[in-house]
Formats: sequence, C-alpha cells, structure tokens
Amino acid sequence: MMTLSKPKVTIIVANLGTPDEPTVPAVREFLKQFLSDQRVIEIPKLLWQIILRCFVLPFRPKRVSEAYASVWSKDSPMREILFEQVAQLKQCLLAKNPEFELKIVPAMSYGNPSIQSVLADVSHNPQEHLILFPLFPQYSATSTAPLYDAVAQWTLKQRNLPGISIIRDYYQHPLFIDALAKSVLEFQQKNGKAEKLLMSFHGIPQPYADKGDPYADRCRITAQKVADRLDLAKDEWGISFQSRFGKQEWVKPYTDQVLTDWAKQGVNSVQVLSPAFSADCLETLEELAMQNAELFLGQGGQQYQYIPALNSNADHIEMLNQFIQTQLDALKFSLAQ
Repeated sequence: MMTLSKPKVTIIVANLGTPDEPTVPAVREFLKQFLSDQRVIEIPKLLWQIILRCFVLPFRPKRVSEAYASVWSKDSPMREILFEQVAQLKQCLLAKNPEFELKIVPAMSYGNPSIQSVLADVSHNPQEHLILFPLFPQYSATSTAPLYDAVAQWTLKQRNLPGISIIRDYYQHPLFIDALAKSVLEFQQKNGKAEKLLMSFHGIPQPYADKGDPYADRCRITAQKVADRLDLAKDEWGISFQSRFGKQEWVKPYTDQVLTDWAKQGVNSVQVLSPAFSADCLETLEELAMQNAELFLGQGGQQYQYIPALNSNADHIEMLNQFIQTQLDALKFSLAQ
C-alpha cells in the first residue's frame, strides 16, 4: 500500500536587507541593488540610473560603510537577528505541526539570503503551499511590495505553482501593540521614565503617500495605540519620521527636527522607540541611537536613550508564531491528510 507523503509547506520570513560586509565594495553593491528598485526610487529609470551611477554610488558607499562598521558584530545586526528569529520560530512551529513537512527560512529583499534564491529552492523542491511573512509591521510599497514583486515574477516561470499566502502587515494588532508597550515599560523599569517618548518611524517621500501609500497613516495608528496602551498624555509623547534621502519632501515631522525643537523648548530627557523595525539595524543602532543622541544632547538636552527593537524578545517571537500558526491552522483543512 502506498504511503502518502506529508504536504510540504515553506514559510519565508523576510526583512529588507543588508550588505555582506561593512566594506565600500559590498555596500556599493548593496546600494546599487536597493536603490535601483523603482518601488524605492520612483524617478524615471534612465534619469535615476545616471544620478545613481554618477553621483550616488561613487561617494555614498564610503560614508555608509563606515556607519555599518560602527554597528557590525560577527555579521550585520539585521541578518543576525533575522536568523535568531527564524531559529526560534522553528522551535515553536515544527513540533506543533507534524501534519506538514515544514520549512521555515530567512530571506532578504536585497542582499543575502536573497528572496530569489529562496524561491529558486522552492522550484527545485515543489511545495504545496508557500507562506510569505514580511517583517514590516506597517505595509508600504517601498518595503513590503518588493517581496510581492519577487513572488509575482517567480510565479510567471513556474508550472507547478503552490498555494501562496502573504501576511501583509500587523500595524494595529493587539499582540504587536502589547509587545511594543511592554518593551517600553520594561526599559523604563530599569532606566527610569523620560519626560517624552518619541516614536520614530522610517520615512517615505511625501509624494508616495500622496499617491496612496498607506504607510504613514499606519505608522500614526501604531503610535497612537502604543501611547494609549501606555496611558500617555498628549504632552508625554510624539511621532516622527527618520532616514530622509535626497532633496524632495518626505513625510513629516522629521525626527531630527522634533528632537531639535524639544531640546530648545527645554525638554531634558527623551526615550526613542522605533516601531517600524522588527530588528535593530543601521537606521536604529547608528542613526537613532548615535546620530540623534548627539543631535539632541548638542542642542541642550540632558539625557537621550534608545529603546531596542523587539528583535528576538519572547513576546515578539510568540506574536510572530501566532500569526504563522493561524495560517497553518487554515491550511490543515485543505492540505492535511
């Protein structure tokens, strides 16, 4: 009697990306890939490639590589944390789902391990179902959509397509809001409470929001829900957007401007949380924790503290696990034997 094999399911846990090394050549290669994506830069392609190759790539990689070197350990923080998150999710999910032949793998939109290489492995070992989990709490066409694009481009070349599920985002899910609020409270239990809590999100150009990207609105909802969960008064917190690039207007208010204004208004202590990041990376560890600390203190502030991202915290892993388990439970009706 023939024994049927278990349904094969691959879960791709994905983040944005990082260079392979904190060196000028590696950073240049990473920036070339990242900044060539028209989801990220919407300037007409030919014009932008001229700007990119003549004015950006010859100069920017040196400064960026130095910034990466300042936060680099054995590997890029983002990649190290992503691997830790996947390892912990495996412990949670493999034992709970014996009905499936389950794989949980990390991927990056840019750099390695690339989403393209992960999908190529699926082609060589056909799956019944594919679950894509972008670790961007607030959907944006500049971050989440490139992973949709990669999957869409891959499907065009496949004959035996799996079922595909995508966890779009989770910007106001109670488990996410609770995990963020708990991380703030635990930090404050150890370090005291500052006069103000600033929730700083990675920015996007204002024209992108004007065209319908929901990211900025999702960020504002996340921030308000965290403030409500912490029972903060209006004068105890703020929201801002960081990491501007180029000369066009970006979503406001800008993080550096808010910190400057607060310092000049006599705010002495600030704690900063970045709810757009599921893993600490260059933008949090170097820009927020270092650059903006120097800015705030240089303008007269007395104390500046960065509250780490959720990273591999137990609450965060449990939240991610529950999102994925919900998908798997739904599959059991159609795939399990």
